[in-house]
Amino acid sequence: MSQRKYFGTDGVRGRVGDFPITPDFAVKLGWAAGTVLSRSGNQRVLMGKDTRLSGYMLESALEAGLLSAGVSVEFLGPMPTPAIAYLTRNFRAAAGIVISASHNPYHDNGIKFFSDSGSKLPDAVEREIEALLDEPLVCVPSEQMGRASRIDDAPGRYIEFCKSVFPTELSLAGLTIVVDCAHGATYHIAPDVLRELGGNVIEIGTSPNGININQGCGATDLKALQEAVVEHQADLGFALDGDGDRVMLVTAEGRVVDGDDIIYILARAAQQDGMLQGGIVGTLMSNFALEKYFADHHIPFVRANVGDRYVMEELAKRDWLIGGENSGHIITRQFHSTGDGMIAGLQVLTAMLREQASLTELLGDFEKFPQALVNVRFKAGSDPLNNAQVQAAVAEVEQTLGDDGRVLLRKSGTEPLIRVMVEGRNSEQVQALAQQIADQVDAAAN
Repeated sequence: MSQRKYFGTDGVRGRVGDFPITPDFAVKLGWAAGTVLSRSGNQRVLMGKDTRLSGYMLESALEAGLLSAGVSVEFLGPMPTPAIAYLTRNFRAAAGIVISASHNPYHDNGIKFFSDSGSKLPDAVEREIEALLDEPLVCVPSEQMGRASRIDDAPGRYIEFCKSVFPTELSLAGLTIVVDCAHGATYHIAPDVLRELGGNVIEIGTSPNGININQGCGATDLKALQEAVVEHQADLGFALDGDGDRVMLVTAEGRVVDGDDIIYILARAAQQDGMLQGGIVGTLMSNFALEKYFADHHIPFVRANVGDRYVMEELAKRDWLIGGENSGHIITRQFHSTGDGMIAGLQVLTAMLREQASLTELLGDFEKFPQALVNVRFKAGSDPLNNAQVQAAVAEVEQTLGDDGRVLLRKSGTEPLIRVMVEGRNSEQVQALAQQIADQVDAAAN
């Protein structure tokens, strides 16, 4: 990642109007990406977006760049990120482009790419695109320029795909589900999927106006969903983020069910059904309770770096099927090539129906360990992680926790911060221990 100039862990992202989220850069990026991605001879690209007002500007700019490289563009309109990945593969396109900043506020936006297989672009391809960004833009001859068209039935195709992963012998009839679409890309998708599968659906966050995406709603702010579930006496709540690649759930009682809880439910169900292939991939931030549960039940578990692309890499390398992050990015490789909030939620509903259990009952006595996180700012040039006093403080805390906790220190990828995380069985203890390490990090950093 350090070799990249523009691409982060999930494409190019930033505040609209500030470089690189500007129309001139988007034109150049479209041209560079089109030039690289069409080298295979496939000159067809699909492009979709979420509901941000700035999506129109970036869509037009990217279109101009792609057409100038001789690549034809087919527009999908507002569509979830995982839908664009699916349709890219389904239409045999060279690539899929997503204009979205996911869970960020409306004033941010981003551009990310999927390969022809529906997976995130390999690092090497992103580096090729970056190299071209420093070259002058040269249009192909007029007769070789790409064309622009629209796929009008894109939402219906993805709705059918979502329904296809839900067992045909099951129905959501009798279940009341509140779905919160964060005024984002799933606003015209998620309610229809759940209704067509038989559910009684109450929808919120389905009135996008270009600037209300993720605002007090969706997977990053569950208060409105919790209140709606309790008010309507629903069986559960279903919250997606602005681009639909992550999901959080809420029980009938209003309890939040995060990505770690969902991974627990899916792994347990797969093991009971004899369908667990290999093990589970989490991240450095996955709760220690998951690791303990998997060890006790003889399920292999590995931690990837934070970021769903790294979870996917580990799953593919090991040929395992289930992985994800506590933020709600859940990947199930037997169904999709990327994280998909709808698909993950439907699998939880499948487990509920097959076990004839509520969401609360599915969680049983699984309880996550208390987690304390302290951020410590450090000066440029200092490296507190290699400081002897910091390492001694970490060793002391690890000895105190024993087998009932863990310590994680990592640098932020976006700010000069050391993130100090401690997990254990006692909330007050882990907070005190995290602060104990953070004090040493602060002394070493400043």
